[in-house]
Amino acid sequence: MGFSRFTSLVSGLPATIPFVGPETQERQRGRPFDARIGANESAFGPSPKVVEAMAEAGKEAWKYCDAENYQLKTALSAHLGVPYDAVAVGEGIDGLLGLIVRMIVEPGTPVVTSLGAYPTFNYHVAGFGGRLVTVPYRDDHEDWQALAETCRREDAPLVYFANPDNPMGSFVDAGQVAAFVDAVPETTMVVLDEAYGETAPDGTLPAADAFLDRPNVIRTRTFSKAYGLAGMRVGYAIGAPDTIRTFDKIRNHFGVNRQGQIAAQAALADQTHLKSVVDAVAEARERIAEIARDNGLTPLPSATNFVTIDCGQDGVFAKSVLTALVESGVFVRMPGVAPLNRCIRVSAAPEAELDVFAERLPAALKAARG
Repeated sequence: MGFSRFTSLVSGLPATIPFVGPETQERQRGRPFDARIGANESAFGPSPKVVEAMAEAGKEAWKYCDAENYQLKTALSAHLGVPYDAVAVGEGIDGLLGLIVRMIVEPGTPVVTSLGAYPTFNYHVAGFGGRLVTVPYRDDHEDWQALAETCRREDAPLVYFANPDNPMGSFVDAGQVAAFVDAVPETTMVVLDEAYGETAPDGTLPAADAFLDRPNVIRTRTFSKAYGLAGMRVGYAIGAPDTIRTFDKIRNHFGVNRQGQIAAQAALADQTHLKSVVDAVAEARERIAEIARDNGLTPLPSATNFVTIDCGQDGVFAKSVLTALVESGVFVRMPGVAPLNRCIRVSAAPEAELDVFAERLPAALKAARG
């Protein structure tokens, strides 16, 4: 007989993980993947200076981390050109999203997002009993006008918008982001997820200090993508100081480990390495697009470290392609809802892994076509 005093909310939720990781699939397969190109990690790795700093930091693993993240926040403040108290640090964007949802969502609270957008946000909303109100994508872009209108109609206190977008890789320019913020009621907290900002074209992200006078805007960024620190779980939020201070009411003050703090500082200091990774990602996107076209598929324009590939049919066909690739040792992912699920998504990676993808995609397509 199980424990009977869990909350009714928790008791009614399924036990789930938003993403089935490659490690889980490798255990199921009984062997490792030959190409790990599905999780939007940076296989180009962190800066060698970061690796050196992490190795040195390992000697002091006996120490607790700085609960205030002082040095990292100071470095971010200087790098971004924003006040120290306009920055919060957390356990990746996923951890920050959980805190933001906790700040605002109670059982029944309407929360607006795009249908098919980042599922971990939805996971947090469900975990606090919120009611998701979804808006379809338009031309493979999040429809910011419809998102703003839905916020007004629902009197929603929270809306999520990613720019650049995951899972489609699409983006809008900074002017449209500003127009979206202006269109949303002041009583709605806007979460601008900018996880892929480093790989986006100039003019995609508003200036770091653009919305510091707007207490209803929180921007989230990460060291998981271009900086190559996905395993360290370090992200940060930018916003009006009064809003950012709210994180200190509920956050896990020892949540960002000491080595992660040091690694993120070293990564931020090596902008030369960051540029080399951004350049490598751009080259990899071109290679992925070329592989797609060579196989009669359509790569979508991307501002991220992945390329979404239109398989030209429906979700059943795309799922068959993905399954065949996974069975052949190539880890990729796909969007979860129609019409986005006509696609598969392939992460930028070094040439050797993309060679494996190029070699095995034709057979996967043949198997999917029956």
